[in-house]
Amino acid sequence: MKSYYNKFSKKCMTLVMAIILACTAGCSESKQNINPLDGYKYEQELNVIDDNNRTYYEVFVYSYYDSDEDGIGDINGVTQKLDYIQELGFNGIWLMPIMPSPTYHKYDTTDYCDIDSEYGTIDDFRNFLEECHKRNIHVIIDFMMNHTSSKHKWFEEACTYLKGLGKEEISVEKCPYIDYYHFEKEEDAGTNYYQVGNSEWYYEGSFWDQMPDLDLYSEAVRGELEQAAKFWLDLGVDGFRIDGVKYFDTSDEKNIEILGWFNDYVKSIKKDAYIVSEVWSDYPIASEYLKSGVNSTFDFTMGQGSGIIASSVFKSGSNAGKTLAEAIVNVQEVTKKANPDSTVAEFLTNHDTGRCANFLVKPEKVKMAYALEILMTGNVFVYYGEEIGLSGSGKDENLRAPMYWSNTDNTGMTNGPADMDKEEYMFPSLAEQQDNATSIYNFIKRCIRIRNENPEIARGEVAIIEEVKDESICALTKTYEDSKLVLLYNVSKESKTVTISKDTYGYEQIRGYVSTDGTEVILEGDTVTLPPYSAVVLK
Repeated sequence: MKSYYNKFSKKCMTLVMAIILACTAGCSESKQNINPLDGYKYEQELNVIDDNNRTYYEVFVYSYYDSDEDGIGDINGVTQKLDYIQELGFNGIWLMPIMPSPTYHKYDTTDYCDIDSEYGTIDDFRNFLEECHKRNIHVIIDFMMNHTSSKHKWFEEACTYLKGLGKEEISVEKCPYIDYYHFEKEEDAGTNYYQVGNSEWYYEGSFWDQMPDLDLYSEAVRGELEQAAKFWLDLGVDGFRIDGVKYFDTSDEKNIEILGWFNDYVKSIKKDAYIVSEVWSDYPIASEYLKSGVNSTFDFTMGQGSGIIASSVFKSGSNAGKTLAEAIVNVQEVTKKANPDSTVAEFLTNHDTGRCANFLVKPEKVKMAYALEILMTGNVFVYYGEEIGLSGSGKDENLRAPMYWSNTDNTGMTNGPADMDKEEYMFPSLAEQQDNATSIYNFIKRCIRIRNENPEIARGEVAIIEEVKDESICALTKTYEDSKLVLLYNVSKESKTVTISKDTYGYEQIRGYVSTDGTEVILEGDTVTLPPYSAVVLK
């Protein structure tokens, strides 16, 4: 009897609390939480322009989705998830290395013109490309020009020749592959040089002794890389992400020349191919590589845990908004100065950096950081799993952990790299987040939707709204062709009220908004009420 009474009391209490919450919500319309799944009233028609300004999803195939139950992700697995990727709003995919390799990360290729057997076949890849293009999703792949694997036949044949050379003079005619790498005799070898067996010869390996550096001034090497680029372009890839560009040679000027050669060749085959270069330097230096003609280079000043985006969220107020606005305009000016036909590639995390969840920790900060990144001008890149706050920090293997599809269904789940540390997930699985109105997943999905509704966000000329004096507010206009919008970010923990003249800035209404707790952004006349950690587009 006592047990039944307790159950009855709990049911009554639950009913009373539900009534109280419903009444409270009705009494404060301006503070209500709008369910992004069914209550958001600002959804617009999509207006996605078919050009090279795209929203890219970076995929590490090995850890993404396993279609054949061997514990390793594969190309067919990514193909099976294309509807998911498209539904999120991405119209570009960057595949990390897919070429044959002896390692899990596959940045050390043994064959520039094939698919790693762990990932599938060329036919699997052809089908993947076909399915992507049906959905208007462009595909770029990692292209590793700086080095090969030490198990590449070019290097193996060169080393075999050098180890058996004895007192004989070196001959390119007898072994053309000795011209492919940086080989030096013992007395001439510098740093990052490794011995070829027990011979007097050494080779350069900037990253690792298993990754010998290619001689990118060798006409033979350039011919091989051109042949490889054409192979992939003929298959249907839409461009390349070029790895390790700053290690091509000993100076930025030489590296830019090499990158320019590759860009010119690729564009001669496919003039609208998209090329983004990885230059791990502050953006003012990295942007100089745009002089090569490539479309974009990554902005390491804005991205990663030490970058301006994360710093703006960490500050949570003070002058964070003003600093951010100035940084965004500076990126625009630096980019235009280097190459007016190029655009910046913004990112928050990637396979070489700690996950956002690990350096921002709190869900509202993770969400706000992605609002800042996704609503940036240029191309934006989101690393797989970031849409659910996937964890990962420390060594490389940890940064490439399995995508967390479900906490109850192991279908498609991968094992991840063998040496990965076991790490507890900080946030729920995708299956749990999809039906949660205020999840990281639904927040990021909304951000991408707003980006896809408004072409000005990716392509617009940015200007600071100087009239906004609250330095915790980042207030910008973006103008594209004959259209202008206003973009406001509140990067503080407090609700903010901002007055923006409709007559001066030519907007009429809220075009879309995001807030980290679901609270609605309110526009009354010229006054906008922004909840803590929120952003709004006015147009």
